[in-house]
Amino acid sequence: MAVKNFVIDTNVILHDSNCIYNFENNNVLIPIVVLEEIDKFKKGDDLKNFQAREFIRRIDELYSDISFTEGARLGEGRGILKIAVGNDNSEIVKSYFMENIIDHRILAYAYNLIHKDKLENVIIVTKDINLRMKAKAVGVPAEDYKTGTIKNIDELYTGRRFLENVNINLIEKLYNPPFEININEFLIPENEVYPNEYFVLKSDKSSVLVKYDPFTKKIIRIDKPIAYGIKPKNAEQTFAMNALLDNNIPIVTLSGKAGTGKTLLALSCALERRSDYKQIYLARPVIPLGNKDIGYLPGDIKSKIDPYMQPLWDNLKVIKNQFNENDHNFTKVNEMLDQKKLVIEPLAYIRGRSLERIFFIVDEAQNLTPHEIKTIITRVGEKTKIVFTGDPYQIDTPYLDSKSNGLSYLIEKFKGQKIYASINLEKGERSELAELASNLL
Repeated sequence: MAVKNFVIDTNVILHDSNCIYNFENNNVLIPIVVLEEIDKFKKGDDLKNFQAREFIRRIDELYSDISFTEGARLGEGRGILKIAVGNDNSEIVKSYFMENIIDHRILAYAYNLIHKDKLENVIIVTKDINLRMKAKAVGVPAEDYKTGTIKNIDELYTGRRFLENVNINLIEKLYNPPFEININEFLIPENEVYPNEYFVLKSDKSSVLVKYDPFTKKIIRIDKPIAYGIKPKNAEQTFAMNALLDNNIPIVTLSGKAGTGKTLLALSCALERRSDYKQIYLARPVIPLGNKDIGYLPGDIKSKIDPYMQPLWDNLKVIKNQFNENDHNFTKVNEMLDQKKLVIEPLAYIRGRSLERIFFIVDEAQNLTPHEIKTIITRVGEKTKIVFTGDPYQIDTPYLDSKSNGLSYLIEKFKGQKIYASINLEKGERSELAELASNLL
């Protein structure tokens, strides 16, 4: 099979600093203007700044003993990395796109490889749809960066199923001690049931909520829990709270549109389980409107950050306001905040901290890349529970979509693991007007 020559755009590197190792036995070409652009992102605490610094370190290591005129080998079974200096000026490209921007210089470089250097199988790889269209306009092949992209978002694992016309005898058995049945007595073969998958079993007269426990290989009836005063309002929320309160499930994903209770449920269950953990972290990535750097916003760092963290504080307020101000549960939350046992901060601020015995909630996880999700999970220590919440269809970053975001990728890759549970929440529990707007607008 002919070796391909992939020309990498800046946004791919900021999406995944490890990207150069994901092109199999093909060459990876990086125009020097891309390194120049990456350099602008190296300062700061944002996730893209972290990716930029990681990539610069990798390039430095690969080229520690060789010059840019040489190619750096990327390892066994992989191709060669080349940093391209010059060759990024094309009159043909200029005739189409007169503005001298980095995208057009990348495009000119790829165009010259094909038409001037007669290099075959040249392909631009970019997360920028507009650049892909421009490339095709001048006859340069271009494609999206596919690593971490799932095939079909419509088939994304939901973690729950609804089974009708179930034999009443089976349901009655689950309502009597020991409130469980062996998997071989269930309606579905064991090899077709995912670990920690939840079911609504319904007959003409009765229904029951159950889950499959992969450790005991039993179908277990579950009841509606209460977590720090919060009660589930539907079956989906019951499933979510069961997974959140189960210490045998250290990683949970909750997906669903706004108003389904994802963050509220996660926080209430964290507070309920507070004695099992040293701290509760509640964090989210900060994505400014228009994706401008947060430094452009007015005020000091606190006033810049606060508007993005306010929804998390609002959820905490809902939980606290169930109780009288003199109630132990009310004062306990304030005490935890004062003692830093409950920490609500931007995700970037938590990077580098010890994650042992932490109940860690990552909100708006759909705005993270697969690489960022991996980085977070691989730093989790012993006896930590990590919960990712978000809506795969509500993306706020320009180079992610429902199929390439970190939350969708995590759900797809982790389904089937014994220590993992995922629940998709569909039913909104906000006001009738808010629910109508969410569905119709």
